[in-house]
Amino acid sequence: MNSVTNVIICGTGGQGILLASEILCAAAIAAGNDVKKSEVHGMAQRGGSVSSHVRFGEKIYSPLVEKGNADLILAMEKLEGLRWVPYLAPGGKLVACDLEINPMTVNTGEAVYPDVDAMMKEKGVPVTMVPAMEVARALGNMKVVNVALLGAVSPHLPIDAEYWREAIKQRVPGKFLEVNLQAFDRGRELGSDT
Repeated sequence: MNSVTNVIICGTGGQGILLASEILCAAAIAAGNDVKKSEVHGMAQRGGSVSSHVRFGEKIYSPLVEKGNADLILAMEKLEGLRWVPYLAPGGKLVACDLEINPMTVNTGEAVYPDVDAMMKEKGVPVTMVPAMEVARALGNMKVVNVALLGAVSPHLPIDAEYWREAIKQRVPGKFLEVNLQAFDRGRELGSDT
């Protein structure tokens, strides 16, 4: 990766995208980076698209990742990952939760949820699907999917694990800390295999 690392975290409202971007920013700052972040909430409370751009490195001037420049896209939902593919840099990586959330048009019968895996393959997108829902289910808390996914991408970003763990401790309430640290570690194991 370049001296500047460009990350997009995307998904739908309620998936913990903003917390995930806060943890990423805190970890990057702890690792000695200048960090800029931008968020787009959209119709988040109604399950609409939510995204966060995070850029970090020696010196960052703008928070927005331009099309074709994302070193990493972390998608909390498959279709949202596909939507952000134009932002992926050559040689970039897309890591996605294997979750499918129907958009409103699918729920109303106006559309059918597409075969995202086939479309990614057809476009030649280098995607790693992470079974983060299984991790969360095994830990007994479905709200840790976002942190499990952070764990999965952590080996692919220039930030040591200690900074990630410290950022989680700073951002997650005490009663949920242990399960989030477990989710991060399990996600990290999965991410190290890819």
